[in-house]
Amino acid sequence: MNSYLLLKQVHSICAVLSISGFFTRGVLMFRASPWFKSRTLRRAVDLNDTVLLSAAVAMVVLSGQYPFVVGWVTAKVVGLLAYIGLGLVAFRFGRTPPVRLAGWIAALATAGYIVSVAILKDPRGFLIGVL
Repeated sequence: MNSYLLLKQVHSICAVLSISGFFTRGVLMFRASPWFKSRTLRRAVDLNDTVLLSAAVAMVVLSGQYPFVVGWVTAKVVGLLAYIGLGLVAFRFGRTPPVRLAGWIAALATAGYIVSVAILKDPRGFLIGVL
């Protein structure tokens, strides 16, 4: 198997784990579970996200499809920045439960958009029928 395909598989698996972990952390937060603040959980999430981002960077280099050159890759990067910001609202900076919930739901929707962009190779992602 060539390096790019292996990186793509690693990236895809890590993306599923990352989104699943984000969803689970939200559920734990809203249930006021002590697991939400678990150091082990945070480290696992950080490790997975590091592998996810490293695989993404390696794929960009191997394929030559760079952000701000290739539209769908740019859309994924912009989506990632939005996802991170919304995650911060959900887990750190949201002052009230409704604000945290809105940030969490918006971040999950953004993650869905990022995945749809990756699958369709189109910056419109799942909005392709609307835009």
